[in-house]
Amino acid sequence: MTSLVWLRDDLRIADNPALHAAVARGEPVVVLFVLDEQSPGIRPLGSAARWWLHGSLTALAATLAARGGTLVLRRGPAAIVVPDVVHEAGASAVFWNRRYGGPEREVDAGIKARLRADGLEAMSFAASLLHEPWTVRTGAGTPYAVFTPFWNACLAAPPPRRPLPEPAEMPAPPPEVGSDDLDAWDLLPQRPDWAAGLRKRWSPGEPAAHDRLRTFLDEDSAGYDRARDEPAAEATSLLSPRLRWGELSPHQVWHAAIAAGAPATFLRELGWREFAWHTLFHAPDLATRNLRPEFDRFPWPEPSAAARDAWQRGSTGIALVDAGMRELWHTGFMHNRVRMVAASFLVKNLLVHWRHGETWFWDTLVDADPAANPFNWQWVAGSGADAAPYFRVFNPDLQRTKFDPDGAYVARWAAAPASLPPIVDLRATRQAALAAYDSMRRGMPGAAGRLQSA
Repeated sequence: MTSLVWLRDDLRIADNPALHAAVARGEPVVVLFVLDEQSPGIRPLGSAARWWLHGSLTALAATLAARGGTLVLRRGPAAIVVPDVVHEAGASAVFWNRRYGGPEREVDAGIKARLRADGLEAMSFAASLLHEPWTVRTGAGTPYAVFTPFWNACLAAPPPRRPLPEPAEMPAPPPEVGSDDLDAWDLLPQRPDWAAGLRKRWSPGEPAAHDRLRTFLDEDSAGYDRARDEPAAEATSLLSPRLRWGELSPHQVWHAAIAAGAPATFLRELGWREFAWHTLFHAPDLATRNLRPEFDRFPWPEPSAAARDAWQRGSTGIALVDAGMRELWHTGFMHNRVRMVAASFLVKNLLVHWRHGETWFWDTLVDADPAANPFNWQWVAGSGADAAPYFRVFNPDLQRTKFDPDGAYVARWAAAPASLPPIVDLRATRQAALAAYDSMRRGMPGAAGRLQSA
């Protein structure tokens, strides 16, 4: 008999509970990855994410091959593909690590019910969060809506489990099971090939993820508190795409950080990621619907295509925003402080709905995941959990003076467009945004026309 491990956003062999359980059975193990962009509600990957996925799967296949295993690739609806592979492999047990989005949970529950009805063992495991979403609740039994008490509750809970070791080798050769050719999935850009900057910046895969974690903890974490808000300092961990694709688990990062004496502010960033996923679990439509329903009344004007395009291209004439948008386009990444500034500028100075920005980041960020991306956009917009008040409008010029005082970050990414005239007046558009927010609170109609002329 054979055990089947179905991987998704957990592209690693160390601290992989599903793989650990399968190997422990002592039977041949088939490791399967399904590219499912067809099941109802499943969000197709963005372009940068597809590039990363290709590299991460390539690295995973090599890691498994070195231990006598193989990676089987299939494409299509998981509810069809997984049972097909179970039949081809003669599997008697199927293991996977849990997902927390609404459509994903429905797919997984349906497959689990079908497998068990057929007399197979089907088990799922906690692997991608420090705490399961249903285990962290307020005293009233409701989900937390504010981060600080949420994180305090997490810290008061039993500590995250210790990471599981990686298997030294697979227990027996797996049966021959047909696999797709990864290149045939066309995950990499071809015409044009815009990924040169991504290749220069990143090396996807579990081995590179562990290298980056060690480098951060050994060399960079000591200055994290001081320099993490300075984009030119490059003092952040750069672990977000590793966690997004599960090349590292949060348990590995947590315990390594504790052992290295990493600052509490870094652990708190893991908590923010946790909060985003817990929020998505309780609000599956986070990417399409305001978490705060009062924002359904916000008087968004018809968006200016020219202004939105200038924001995407990094040619707004606002130096810090343009630098961030150009870093994003070239590397698939943007410093977190600059992300907040660029998002605030789009939503509050240009009065473009947060969903437009969320969609652009979804397509261009290598670390865009279904929870953090909409969660953080809603936080900036004021419509989300523990949101920044709408009247808190980041001033990009003041942010540049404070966090890029010598202009190194702007010079690196936006030296040429730094001389462009601003497409909007920051003071006037801030006032227009506040007027829109006030009209929403008062339920006043007709603000959109005034905003459009601002």
